[in-house]
Amino acid sequence: MIDHSGISVSDFDQAKAFYEQALAPLGASFLLQVPPEHTGGVKVGGFGRDSAAFWLTEAGAQKPPAHFAFSAQNRAEVDAFYAAAMAAGGTDN
Repeated sequence: MIDHSGISVSDFDQAKAFYEQALAPLGASFLLQVPPEHTGGVKVGGFGRDSAAFWLTEAGAQKPPAHFAFSAQNRAEVDAFYAAAMAAGGTDN
């Protein structure tokens, strides 16, 4: 079983703002930023409901691309997540 996972991002602050907005309808929020003295100055932070399960690391764009599916309680949460992600600047491909 996977306890947590993450992606690398080229702009941590922009990615953090996007995921804060997109994950809010699923009951997830930004829970933890690792102190820079523990990361060599790299921005690292985690999102989740009760504990950080989805992590961002500022280290350039994710290569190769990764696939993540976030759990939702019902279709209404799926729709709210989609709407929030689009409002935060996401694209639908």
